[in-house]
Amino acid sequence: MAACGTVSSNTAKSSSVSAASSPTITSTTTSTTTSTTTTTSPVDPGLLPQTRIRPSSSGKSFDNNANLLWSAILSGDPQVGDPFFFPLAAYMQVKAISDPVHDYDTRLMYAYHMDLLSDHEQLAKLGGTPKLIGLEVPQSRAEWILPGEEYNKGSYWRVYGSELTFSINGVSHHFPIYSLISWRGEWYIVHLGPPTS
Repeated sequence: MAACGTVSSNTAKSSSVSAASSPTITSTTTSTTTSTTTTTSPVDPGLLPQTRIRPSSSGKSFDNNANLLWSAILSGDPQVGDPFFFPLAAYMQVKAISDPVHDYDTRLMYAYHMDLLSDHEQLAKLGGTPKLIGLEVPQSRAEWILPGEEYNKGSYWRVYGSELTFSINGVSHHFPIYSLISWRGEWYIVHLGPPTS
């Protein structure tokens, strides 16, 4: 049975809603003291070593990524979904090819963006007001891939056949996700695939 990450549709908006319709929030603060705020950038997980932690299809990180994917499809802006794509630094650790950066940019990421745009166009053709239901991952079919397979020098969990499920006027639809692979216990898209609904 497929495991389904429950993703809130409250953050998903129709692609017909423009940024101009969003309310503007103005904040006024008066202060008599001076303070210093230090911020640190999060570490790129792709720079860290792989683990054998089996990824889950639930939790805050998974739901956030699913919502980003859905937002990219709704908006027609593929780059919104980039955080859910397998990290470049991790791909460089995994792939046993001469130029993984070129392959990542010109093949994998390019195909991902084109597939997201195809999903956006298909969604527009369906009409109505789409509502996200969730991202279903067939967890029982996940496999641990060893070095030497798929031109790789590293290992990861891989699962085929996930689906982004949504409804329009009570009718369910699906966009396929051909392949998810893991990095440090998190699922990432590596091949999305064109729409079938």
